[in-house]
Amino acid sequence: MHPLISLLFRWAVLALGVALASEIVPGIGYDTGRTLVAVVLLLSLLNAIVKPILVLFTLPFILLTLGLGMILINACLFLFVGRLIHGFHVDSFWSAVGGAVIVSLTNLLLTQFGPGRPPRRGLGTPARPKKRDPDVIDV
Repeated sequence: MHPLISLLFRWAVLALGVALASEIVPGIGYDTGRTLVAVVLLLSLLNAIVKPILVLFTLPFILLTLGLGMILINACLFLFVGRLIHGFHVDSFWSAVGGAVIVSLTNLLLTQFGPGRPPRRGLGTPARPKKRDPDVIDV
């Protein structure tokens, strides 16, 4: 898949996750579609730049909690975006946790079954043998 199409698909999945979170979790809401676009762009930027740094510094905590620390990092980013973008409301930390869980589950489900994913091999499926180039001599 073309990288631009892949990026647009990920943004659409993130927008759907934020919209679902605003419908499901009490205390999360946005005013307009423009606000939703701004939230998606800022969350994407923070996930690309800030999140890896936070994961690096909190890696022992993430390992001790068997990955549950990632939900806290996502919730903090969600709450931070709620504070930065006018028209996007995240009332409390627990609302942010709920929103982060909804967005993560949406992302997990839709990217696993979305376009451009290579088919996964099952346990009983043999690997395809590599074609050997007859002009290459293996040593």
